[in-house]
Amino acid sequence: MSQVGTSHIERQNLTMRMGMRRFTRLTNAFSKKAENHAYAVALHFMHYNFCRTHKTLRMTPAMAAGLVSSPWEIEDLVALVEAAAPAPKKRGPYKPRQKT
Repeated sequence: MSQVGTSHIERQNLTMRMGMRRFTRLTNAFSKKAENHAYAVALHFMHYNFCRTHKTLRMTPAMAAGLVSSPWEIEDLVALVEAAAPAPKKRGPYKPRQKT
């Protein structure tokens, strides 16, 4: 417990705030739904940890932790999202509005 501090958390918060415009004030990139916001944060962290090479590590954090052997590409993240997404609902037939 003597080594516990808030500097790592504050650095992560700053990185997220600077990397995602959703966390800055007066922006038009905010999420109207909390679910969409959670997805955006998850994508940010997946990219940060699995795709982005960090200068101090000279590899991704996931590689440093031994989770993967090479950096992921954006296409890998897209494939994960598409595999997890439910099939889109079939839309009904087009119905023109009745003129009154």
